[in-house]
Amino acid sequence: MEVIHKIGRRKTAVARVYVAQGTGKITVNKKDMAVYFPTATLQYKVNQPLAMTNNDGNFDITVNVYGGGITGQAEAIRLGLSRAMCELDPENRLTLKPEGLLTRDPRMVERKKFGQKKARKKFQFSKR
Repeated sequence: MEVIHKIGRRKTAVARVYVAQGTGKITVNKKDMAVYFPTATLQYKVNQPLAMTNNDGNFDITVNVYGGGITGQAEAIRLGLSRAMCELDPENRLTLKPEGLLTRDPRMVERKKFGQKKARKKFQFSKR
């Protein structure tokens, strides 16, 4: 099996995911996944596509991720991994699609407007 390369995005985070046959080692930006994502919630998000398709220890995964925060990066990796699992076996699509793991989340931070305090918040109006 050759290396499968997929891209996942979330907010401003971009993850390039490389999946190769192996023992189940996940490396994120040249660090072990447990070091890069210290919380169990983020580790669960990254492992979700593998667990749902029963591919937990079958592949070595290398990820380059940049931009955004730690949660956005974890969800970008999840999308990239989901796409890679679908390329490996089209049957995996039937398990991942109902869970929403193949949908790119379009929500982004709204820009701050001129003459306002934040994106929606206005400066306080005073009648004095």
